[in-house]
Amino acid sequence: MWHAYNLVCVGDTLRSTTIRKVQTESATGSVASNKVRTLLTIRIEAIDFDTQACVLRVKGRNVQENQYVKMGAYHTIDLELNRKFTLGKLEWDSVALERIDLACDAAQHADLAAIIMHEGLAHLCLVTPNMTLVRAKVETSIPRKRKGMCSQHDKGLTKFYDQIIQAVLRHLKFDVVKCVLIGSPGFVKDQFYEYMFTQAVKTDNKVLIENKSKFILAHSSSGHKHALKEILSDPNLAPRLADTKASGEVKALDDFYQMLQNDPDRAFYGIRHVEHASEQQAIETLLITDELFRANDVSTRKRYVSLVDDVKDNGGEVKIFSSLHVSGEQLGQLTGVAATLRFPIPAPDDEDSSSDDNN
Repeated sequence: MWHAYNLVCVGDTLRSTTIRKVQTESATGSVASNKVRTLLTIRIEAIDFDTQACVLRVKGRNVQENQYVKMGAYHTIDLELNRKFTLGKLEWDSVALERIDLACDAAQHADLAAIIMHEGLAHLCLVTPNMTLVRAKVETSIPRKRKGMCSQHDKGLTKFYDQIIQAVLRHLKFDVVKCVLIGSPGFVKDQFYEYMFTQAVKTDNKVLIENKSKFILAHSSSGHKHALKEILSDPNLAPRLADTKASGEVKALDDFYQMLQNDPDRAFYGIRHVEHASEQQAIETLLITDELFRANDVSTRKRYVSLVDDVKDNGGEVKIFSSLHVSGEQLGQLTGVAATLRFPIPAPDDEDSSSDDNN
């Protein structure tokens, strides 16, 4: 559904089955209303994506004759998993076609999970190639340790750990997930890991025991979602995460920050600066968020598509970041577009670039 959200744009036509409430008047003048399933084609005017329910809502006017809906009448179609639809565009650009190829590649599905925690707070996340989904948030009040009275603290911790284990069993599909990261400050992760597998042996939980090798311990500064980027950036974990797509984007963003710090003439961000580098055929890696391709203004979208095409034509690598992924959120704070260069070049005038970025 995330791919569909990135394909659908205002002005496109969309054809799908939907349910419409229809009023009929009998010969006696009485009015009855009932719901009918019909096939509608609308020209899209508004788009809304619900990440939790995984439903895409598109609103627009009917553009084809229909038995139940007048031409030009507004209707909202809810698209969900396994519901067929036909999308029409005036122009299929390279970014849209690449998105279709990506969506059809079965190897690109979610294969990484993470438990980010500190005492009393834990987030269970699924890291797909396109977004970071918080599947469960566990928050428990744990009493402090008191001299000679640790029992209440221990009971609170046990309850906290049990809730996390239940969330893991409920939300993780181990036939898909290749790796589960457990991150925390201090020794919280170690204590939880030991408790989880001690309980698994006691209760003969074969799911956890058989997948023990998939759990990896790592350091994080806190139990909040943003701490996930620290773990994904850890070079010691790179070999274990090499076959998960999420690590590629994080590494590219890390390389950009390193370049910005050590050799700023080879690290540009902002559309004007990056376009200037592209004109010089200097871009080695282009980093861009998918949010920029959802611009309602056709000329703005074409500007970014043209940039992507130029970089590819000149032998550069393009990495499209998801705006719902932790790395994409961070790139979004840098205007959403950045590049590492093959060789240093002078930046364009700041006055020109600031006026262009504001546009």
